[in-house]
Amino acid sequence: MTDERITLLQSYSAYARRKRLVLVIAFFATIVTALFAVSAGSLHIPVSEVIKAILGNGEAQARMIIMSIRLPRVIAAILVGAALAVSGAVMQCVLQNPLASASTLGVSQGAAFGAALGIIVFGGGVVNSDSAATAVSINNPYIVTLCAFLCGSLSTLVVILLSQFKKDLGPGGVILAGVALSSLFTGGSTLLQYFADETLISAVVFWTFGNLGSAGWSELLILTAVFFTAMVYFMLNRWNYNAMENGADTAKSLGVNTRAVMLIGMGISSLTAAVAVSFVGIISFVGLVAPHMMRRFVGNDYRYLIPCSAVAGALLLILADTFGRLIIAPVILPVGAITSFLGAPIFLFLLFRGFKTND
Repeated sequence: MTDERITLLQSYSAYARRKRLVLVIAFFATIVTALFAVSAGSLHIPVSEVIKAILGNGEAQARMIIMSIRLPRVIAAILVGAALAVSGAVMQCVLQNPLASASTLGVSQGAAFGAALGIIVFGGGVVNSDSAATAVSINNPYIVTLCAFLCGSLSTLVVILLSQFKKDLGPGGVILAGVALSSLFTGGSTLLQYFADETLISAVVFWTFGNLGSAGWSELLILTAVFFTAMVYFMLNRWNYNAMENGADTAKSLGVNTRAVMLIGMGISSLTAAVAVSFVGIISFVGLVAPHMMRRFVGNDYRYLIPCSAVAGALLLILADTFGRLIIAPVILPVGAITSFLGAPIFLFLLFRGFKTND
């Protein structure tokens, strides 16, 4: 083995080790933050008690609070944040557009329209005046969730059909189609609210705020199955995404069916995002910001960017939800508003600095 080859192997080993280190650090930071999020609240529970409760031990009161309220909320933040971030990373790759996400493709707006349809037309919303903290609740979350998922998925279906019938639509055309669908769904939501009374409008607005506490264990099981299925597919196609990152022509020269990779990747990532937002409401900016944050540490190598984006999305959403729960406790601020406030400045900073990577 020549000295030059040995040097190249050593350089690649250092390259891979650095990126794995970023993933490990982000993973442990997420675990530590999740434990803190479960322990923090109006009733502080030590981390040791949290671990005991998760293992099935500890005091009965602490175990009930953790297993029934706090742990499902934190797991929902992990799954939803990871799902949105991974979906955003794949969309940005296959569309070759750094601004691609569930929001720009109309998935979130479609879900919001579906939720409004479920609440106003099918009677899924009701006002509960017991307290200011829970002034509005969703009376029938199942019909609202189903409508939100179907309408969020409808946006993806329309975009894919447009791509099939118009072969030269291209990545830019797909984004424009998503913008048009976003406008259509937003107009539909506005019309539904215009003919609704104050009670139903309040329920619609409450759903669009985003609420991680609305997902129970059965919903978390569905989220887990969808997320890990999508992750397996994305990781199996990581080399295709790496090839497409260098341009469609380069990917085709390497034997990648770029059109199939784009359509299937778009379909799976959009459906994953639709499932996530249908359970917890609109969560802004996580799918857009998290992949770009991790690109600055691991570059555009999708072997590392996909899992790192998932971890970063989970961490961001846990931090946002914990901040919303604690900043003016016992009032819980909507997580969708928190992610917008935190995500917008970060994204503007990334725009100002440019979408640089650390390859």
